[in-house]
Amino acid sequence: MPAIVLVGAQWGDEGKGKATDLMGSDVDYVVKFNGGNNAGHTVVIEGEDGTREKYALHLLPSGILSPNVVPVIGNGVVIDLEVLFKELDGLEARGVDTSRLIVSGSAHIIAPYNRTLDKVTERFLGKRKIGTTGRGIGPTYADKMNRVGIRVQDLFDPHILQQKAEAALSFKNQVLVKIYNRRAIGVDEVVDELLSYRKLLEPMVCDTGLLLHEAMQENKTILFEAGQATMLDIDHGTYPFVTSSNATAGGASTGSGLPPHAIDRVISVIKAYTTRVGAGPFPTELFDESGEYLRAQGFEFGTTTGRPRRCGWYDAPIARYAARINGVTDFVLTKLDVLSGLETIPVCVAYDVKGVRHDEVPVNQTDFHHAKPIYQEFPGWTEDITGARTFEDLPKNAQNYILALEAMSGSRISAIGVGPEREQVVVRHDLLD
Repeated sequence: MPAIVLVGAQWGDEGKGKATDLMGSDVDYVVKFNGGNNAGHTVVIEGEDGTREKYALHLLPSGILSPNVVPVIGNGVVIDLEVLFKELDGLEARGVDTSRLIVSGSAHIIAPYNRTLDKVTERFLGKRKIGTTGRGIGPTYADKMNRVGIRVQDLFDPHILQQKAEAALSFKNQVLVKIYNRRAIGVDEVVDELLSYRKLLEPMVCDTGLLLHEAMQENKTILFEAGQATMLDIDHGTYPFVTSSNATAGGASTGSGLPPHAIDRVISVIKAYTTRVGAGPFPTELFDESGEYLRAQGFEFGTTTGRPRRCGWYDAPIARYAARINGVTDFVLTKLDVLSGLETIPVCVAYDVKGVRHDEVPVNQTDFHHAKPIYQEFPGWTEDITGARTFEDLPKNAQNYILALEAMSGSRISAIGVGPEREQVVVRHDLLD
């Protein structure tokens, strides 16, 4: 059975749950391999009695809600222990069995001082703000790269934990006190807080790389679930307005311990238009009534932050870029229904950068910042498409729009979301065939 990577093709919030739903019970393991509690996603579960429960997950893999799936937090994730156990407690209170969760001993922990540093640093940036969620994720990844981070496994050696906290705070307290005029953080309060989770965490911790290797040998299906999205990748996104980890398909290997050749398929989720939360360049962003229309019709507000999302038209160069960077085998196009009722639908097919046409995303971030979209207009449709279940059920103009996007996006469009409910989807190609 396959190992599948699921990534966002734009700046996040593409609706990756729609793709997860399509694979359903055929998945044995769901692995979160990057990010922290900055990547919110909403999952709706239907009970046997037909009732629907909506869950907003921030740190946990979506597989936590499926009784036959083993959810795994890989080594590439940074974990806020308080958030982790709040989420678990919240799910348990709603009757969800969370006992299957597995956590990598090599995953890094978000220490309290990194949450504090994240917030004060962003505040002092003023107009140069990155748009961080202020949850300590960036500083924790920085500690990881500087080799001064605290790992999950360190909780089981209090002596090592004490030493690491002392080393970190000897410098960070000087920054907090002398630069930001904040109080110093005590080593003991940090150590005590982290150790308070030790007993709760211990049954979950293992060598997740070995676990997944054995799962592959047993012919299990593994789904790797990326936080954030391609254009927020630390290396391949719109730097510096990016996340602090690798949110592209390559991150699935480094963030889990499973080798690249084990990955059979890369599914990328992309909206029928484009959204972004936070600062940074966004060529197709709309500042008029069209942007407000997309925001209202698509209910574009961040799952984690609640912030209104910036909205714009579909960007084909970004789609091609995502297809190339990730090795996309299948696109899942979401929220097509949001476009119903529009007379015409513009699609960005290239950029104008200071009078020069660019058919691909410019490598120079200054050029990308100054990129103006070159649009091609497509006829819209007025029909309600939420009841469509086959491609042929869609209005001809909607079919033509999809086929046009497919031709210019670098990979086939295998499924189309036509409404907010999990069954409101048109499947053109099986994602697991």
